Amino acid sequence: MNSTITIPKILLPKSDVDMSKWSVIACDQFTSQPAYWEQVDKLVGDAPSALRIIYPEVYLEEANKRDRIKAINDNMQKYLQSGIFEEFEGFILVERTTPDGQKRLGLVLAVDLEDYEYTEQNNALIKATEKTVVERLPARIEVRKGACLESPHIMMLMDDRKRNIIERLYARRGELEIAYDFALNMGGGSIKGYKIEDKDCNRIIDDLNSLLDRNTLTEKYGSDRPILFAVGDGNHSLATAKECWNNIKKTLSSDEFDTHPARYALCELVNLHDDSLKFEPIHRAVFGVDEKFIEFMRNELAKLDGKSSVKVVYGDKEFSWRVSANASDAIADIQQLMDEYNKTHKDMVIDYIHGDGHLLSVAKEKNAVAVFMPCLEKDGLFDYVVRRGVLPRKSFSMGHAEDKRYYLECRVIL
Repeated sequence: MNSTITIPKILLPKSDVDMSKWSVIACDQFTSQPAYWEQVDKLVGDAPSALRIIYPEVYLEEANKRDRIKAINDNMQKYLQSGIFEEFEGFILVERTTPDGQKRLGLVLAVDLEDYEYTEQNNALIKATEKTVVERLPARIEVRKGACLESPHIMMLMDDRKRNIIERLYARRGELEIAYDFALNMGGGSIKGYKIEDKDCNRIIDDLNSLLDRNTLTEKYGSDRPILFAVGDGNHSLATAKECWNNIKKTLSSDEFDTHPARYALCELVNLHDDSLKFEPIHRAVFGVDEKFIEFMRNELAKLDGKSSVKVVYGDKEFSWRVSANASDAIADIQQLMDEYNKTHKDMVIDYIHGDGHLLSVAKEKNAVAVFMPCLEKDGLFDYVVRRGVLPRKSFSMGHAEDKRYYLECRVIL
């Protein structure tokens, strides 16, 4: 049996914990909107909350990073020692109802970090879909290397075109014990989880490993180059876990190497072909630039003779850039030229924004250039990763900001 997937010991808050205060959205959302996180903080108050064991990226530029990281790690220890968790060994079938009423299905499990790589070209069974921004890793590494717990917002994708795995489990959900069922805060919809006992997990692992059948791979991608999962959301969190594991494993014996909990990472697996799973563009808000930047981009992109266009807004003016009709190529071209401009304009800062309304709001409030990025087609994602490696960083988002995974389940990693 392939060790890429393992059965985790999951920690869930006990029934007396207010789950609507415990569970909060992924740390890399609303990064230019501190008011969102301030509201979450007020909502949570003194109640046990995942907010106290994560580092919202909106605060990455603050001066007291070390104090915040120490508080995060201290809170993990406090929660673990105070007995707010109950342990469950197995998988969790997740039914997430997003704010628009769609139901997204997932499966919480653990994956072997030895089988994951985030480099652009590799033979790992679990691959990144987008370029990792290594500058975003240090703060996360500082948190994780002193952490006794992990709580993931990672969403892993599988290409199960026949919908034989998660969907089949969901069809018999009436036989399963409910793990949790509650409304998510801040307009995130609701979530319901079902426990899948250890005895059923091995059969599920066999079903997942069938995705590596050489004939199946060739039929899908024209190549039997192996790929099991691709990271949809949370690649930087998974990359952080990988880097921490790379450091830890240097100190271990062979027996410890095989069993150390830090070798594995908890995540939620989602079928790429889930009807509710919609790819959304991740826009760019560009700070510290003016119309000279807009003109540079327009002129350079025009040289590529694109057949489509993207909208750009600055102040009360609207502009248009010609780009490739192929969304992945257009995204790559725009990001490459922005990076080139940034080399000679050090005051330029790019933020990655989900949602048209959020983009315009941030741009207006902070005098930024708003760039409306094209949308990637999800059906071509695995094929692109197999053939060409990773897309440019922040090329797509799975749904709107409010649709993202909320922190909920935990696991001991010491």
